[in-house]
Amino acid sequence: MLRFMPVGDSMTIGSAGEHTWRYRMWRHLCATYDGPCALVGPRETLHDKQADAPTSYAYAEPGFPRAHLAGWGEGWLHMAPLIGAAVREHRADVLLVSLGLIDLGFYTNAEQTAENVRAFTAEARAANPAVRMVWLPVIPNVRAADDPPFGAEVTAFNERLAKAAADLDTPSSPILLASVPDTWDLHTDTYDGTHPNARGEHKLAAAFATAMHQGWGVGGEYAARD
Repeated sequence: MLRFMPVGDSMTIGSAGEHTWRYRMWRHLCATYDGPCALVGPRETLHDKQADAPTSYAYAEPGFPRAHLAGWGEGWLHMAPLIGAAVREHRADVLLVSLGLIDLGFYTNAEQTAENVRAFTAEARAANPAVRMVWLPVIPNVRAADDPPFGAEVTAFNERLAKAAADLDTPSSPILLASVPDTWDLHTDTYDGTHPNARGEHKLAAAFATAMHQGWGVGGEYAARD
């Protein structure tokens, strides 16, 4: 059994009524991975925007393993102290991580955020020395487009994330850096300039799937499935 744990912010937890890219990934794994697998993690809910709390189970498609470690407004800063216990308790083998926008937007600069990436990695490996990770850089978003200093921080962090992936990658606990979707469009892939719509969900799932297929031979090439 290969256990995948999605780790992320609002783009990963999703909100009431959405499929989420986690669902798209699960459909991909069911179709292409040759072996038993599961999505694992300590949380299952979506974010309820009206309640402003992670209390919703109203998935567009509830019939999939909904477990994750994601939260609206959470970043590397918040997940670093949580990841060790989550990996240990849920026996995660692969972490699919999409974090950074919240850190840069509200808490830490590029350098400090990169330090939290390294702390996160150390905690995950303390729980499972063989854990594998796929990191997605901060993808294009409306704030980075409209606020040049913030956009520069995003670029600086993504460069530091790539360096951390190269520095921390080991044969026993490999790290892959996924590619930002080169066709990502704020107008057609998001509903507000940041959060993915259905088209964007497929592109985020594809970014992780492509990295694993090309880097580790896990799964196959991504194809959008409803």
